[in-house]
Amino acid sequence: MGLSKWVKTIFRAGTEVAAQNQKPGDVAGTAKKVLATQSQSSGYATEATFETRAFKLHNLDQGPATTVTVTKDEALRYYGQMYAIRRMETAAGNLYKEKIIRGFCHLYSGQEACAVGMRAAMRPEDSCITAYRCHGWTYLMGVSMQGVLAELTGRQSGCARGKGGSMHMYTNNFYGGNGIVGAQVPLGVGIAFAAKYNGTKGVCIAAYGDGAANQGQIFEVYNMAKLWNAPCIFVCENNGYGMGTSAERASANVNYYTRGDAVPGIWVDGMDVLAVREATRFAIEHCNSGKGPILLETATYRYSGHSMSDPGTSYRSRDEIAEVRQTRDPITSLREKILTNELATTEELKEIESKLRGEVDAATKVAKADKEIAVEELV
Repeated sequence: MGLSKWVKTIFRAGTEVAAQNQKPGDVAGTAKKVLATQSQSSGYATEATFETRAFKLHNLDQGPATTVTVTKDEALRYYGQMYAIRRMETAAGNLYKEKIIRGFCHLYSGQEACAVGMRAAMRPEDSCITAYRCHGWTYLMGVSMQGVLAELTGRQSGCARGKGGSMHMYTNNFYGGNGIVGAQVPLGVGIAFAAKYNGTKGVCIAAYGDGAANQGQIFEVYNMAKLWNAPCIFVCENNGYGMGTSAERASANVNYYTRGDAVPGIWVDGMDVLAVREATRFAIEHCNSGKGPILLETATYRYSGHSMSDPGTSYRSRDEIAEVRQTRDPITSLREKILTNELATTEELKEIESKLRGEVDAATKVAKADKEIAVEELV
């Protein structure tokens, strides 16, 4: 089986994927070097500026800037966060195969740029609620790797003392993982409305997948959010498949960013952490200016199956997965940008990777060895 229609549309190198709203001279599908400011002390760049793919807009006269600047510290932080999530999810997959993690386990591998880019734009007063693929978000919102992995194995050092498991992790301003498809989105509108009511100036990111996008409750809260002008950022993480069903087989309209009706929308290259960051910054400003909710569609891809019980190859080919890994991987792409623009050396990146591998290994040992919660806590 060749590449699906969706993958061909989203991930081909051609310019038509983001031709809409593209300015003359833009190069879609590339992130070319525009500027690198050299550090006098090290000879390496302190920042670099790139062109992202053009954004597609719905009910907006102007969208995020496609010219984005990143400092060395920011680039290394985003790289480290994405690498940490990838390693942590690999460890979770191995623990599941060892039957140490039981029950549900949905991995985020391949989609790291979505969460990392959004988190980079968030302020202390902002919050997030997401679906069951929540391990990476939990880590980004402040829970340690040990807190995530120990929660997955049901140990007392888990972030919910082992009671929540894969889909129910929480911390400050993070309202979970949620196990019911699409049910977190109305809650996100409620959180956003509370922020408006209390005058905190915070926004709430309510994330869901393309599979959940057809839920009736999501269309209901588009209307409610716009009616109340709630500061809610709806984020459809479109990884191309709802369980084993491709997007084009399940949805008459696969342009998810247009489905909010009166809610304006933006299509974003969800494999580019910088594009996601800029789109989220724009969305936060939109909400803060009193214009109400906004919808982002991040075009992304998951490497694993829907869950650990799904091999992920019965409805798509291994060649399809391999092509996305080779041409669009968010971690590899950022690594190449960092090295090409001399923001860091290969040795610096290897040092980051080695440190994070050690942290994941240490967290895995605790997740295996720590005590389970006492029976008394369960009665």
